[in-house]
Amino acid sequence: MKKYLFVLSVLPVLVIAQAAPEGYYSGTENLTGYQLKTKLHDIISTKVYNYHYDDLKTLYGQTDIDKYYDYDANNSTYLLDIYSNNPTGETAYHYTLNDIVSSAASEGLGWNREHMVPQSSFNSAYPMYSDLFFVIPTDGRINQLRSNYPYGKVANASYTFTNGSKQGTNGILGSSYKERAYEPIDEFKGDIARSLLYYVVRYEGKLRSFNYSSNEDPAKDRNPMDGTEERAFESWYIDMLLSWHQLDPVSQREIDRNNSVYIIQKNRNPFIDHPEWIDLIWNQTPDNIAPSAPSQLTLERNSAYFVNLVWQANSESDVLGYKIYQDGVLTGTSKTNSFSADHLIPNTTYNFSVKSYDSSYLDSPESNTFSVTTLETDIFAKDLQIIKYLEGTENNKAFEIANRTGHKVNLQGYKLYIQYKGTAYYFGEPFELEGEVENNQSFVAINPNANFSCFNVSDAKFVTAAPSLSFTGSNYVDLSYKSETVDAIGIKAQDNANANKSLYRNSNVINPTATFDANEWTSYASDYCQGLGILAVNDVVNPNLDFKIYPNPVVDRINIAGDVSKAKSAKIYDLSGKLMKNIGNPFTNEKSIDVHSLLPNTYILNVDGKSIKFIKK
Repeated sequence: MKKYLFVLSVLPVLVIAQAAPEGYYSGTENLTGYQLKTKLHDIISTKVYNYHYDDLKTLYGQTDIDKYYDYDANNSTYLLDIYSNNPTGETAYHYTLNDIVSSAASEGLGWNREHMVPQSSFNSAYPMYSDLFFVIPTDGRINQLRSNYPYGKVANASYTFTNGSKQGTNGILGSSYKERAYEPIDEFKGDIARSLLYYVVRYEGKLRSFNYSSNEDPAKDRNPMDGTEERAFESWYIDMLLSWHQLDPVSQREIDRNNSVYIIQKNRNPFIDHPEWIDLIWNQTPDNIAPSAPSQLTLERNSAYFVNLVWQANSESDVLGYKIYQDGVLTGTSKTNSFSADHLIPNTTYNFSVKSYDSSYLDSPESNTFSVTTLETDIFAKDLQIIKYLEGTENNKAFEIANRTGHKVNLQGYKLYIQYKGTAYYFGEPFELEGEVENNQSFVAINPNANFSCFNVSDAKFVTAAPSLSFTGSNYVDLSYKSETVDAIGIKAQDNANANKSLYRNSNVINPTATFDANEWTSYASDYCQGLGILAVNDVVNPNLDFKIYPNPVVDRINIAGDVSKAKSAKIYDLSGKLMKNIGNPFTNEKSIDVHSLLPNTYILNVDGKSIKFIKK
């Protein structure tokens, strides 16, 4: 069969013509090392469209048709399988989209979807589960045999496949891993290397939470990831990927595929656009000197469910970030000199300390230990909250989630779950949130095929066809943090009645509830979407007050106008959320509050959950 071979060096005009959109990589100028990697993560993780795993069966028709080796540009039928294609001889078999199989006893029986990074690494969660940049169509038998074994250099082959790729004992010098590995042919080694390096850039903020060890014995540990966010892989694996990248430069096939995936997912593989960045990031020579300890760890803000910590930053240029310890246990990391420790318990004492770490992954000595007792109560929500649920016609599915916690929230650890009914009730693959959300801001998660009249899909923070955004009204869905339910729509293990309606959280409900209460919601007709993406109240002040205060500013006493005779409590907070006064049954005898002892400042008066600001002169 005629071969159509494309050599990168003779196609410079095509490479330039297929460059990334202007400004896509803005901000990467003059960056090197892991700073460049983190910036690329920020770029390629913003506004990504994520599709359902089943959608890949048809999307491969846009991304993986062979126009380069066994077929020319007129081919629209046959897939390119980099595990079985033979660029220098006869390819033994070819597949169409219809040839998908779930398993195969031998080569040539059909293809299935191969995760270059095994899905066991990320527990089959979205968006990783269906990311086109590292989930590809390959021969079903080779995929099965590769299983969750790493790529490597085969010393003694147990299997040799029809195109010359093989599987057997890993023979990479310097590698502690000695068991089975899969080695592709040279033609596609660079393709695989750049896909794996994309993965650890795209999911940099999640790598610590992924499964990065499959066995305590390094010789049997199939997972080459090392648990770090920046370097990501063990040294032997990085060295191998860099050598494969050099051996097999970017091809026209990769360039075209990058552009095709960009149309679908709205993000790119930066190492196809800029191959030189791989060496700039990973070919560094770190020192072997541990950084100095952070100093002056102190409290920036205290509340009931969180504390904000700050410290003096290190002066060493190779410091990558900081590890924050809560009662001696690592609770998080930060690339800046501040951190919000949240999901705390009110009126509880915690001890915090910080260590810095550098590009050699050497830890500094510990900072000073700072002890803080959280407030007994405050005016903020204790966690994120679902405030809108839209279950409309066809793919019109969306959530809006609000942050009224009083601090910026890191979304790492939050997931959207859905429960299905089969022979028993079971949970589908979750969608993992990422990034951050500022206080008093909300964001939308929406199905990519939604068509609401008053909201553009492109305006959402998360766009996904994952199961949790493909719900029907009978499903139970929830927002979870780690293993704990934060907020829920519907009741577990039963058919719910939330179809063809939009549920909007009542404005006087600011805290999430793990058990769904229909009384907290107002129901609207199917496809109603007014105000989606707009947090109705961007302040703790409630505009729907049934009382007024005067004078404002005040000197000694606040007078209350309105029916507050049955009020159970009046609380006064400062703007940090600290409770300054708490009065039970405050208006039994008089409709005023003595504030003469408060220092001049701005405060918040909360009467049975309804709040208003006032100024003390």
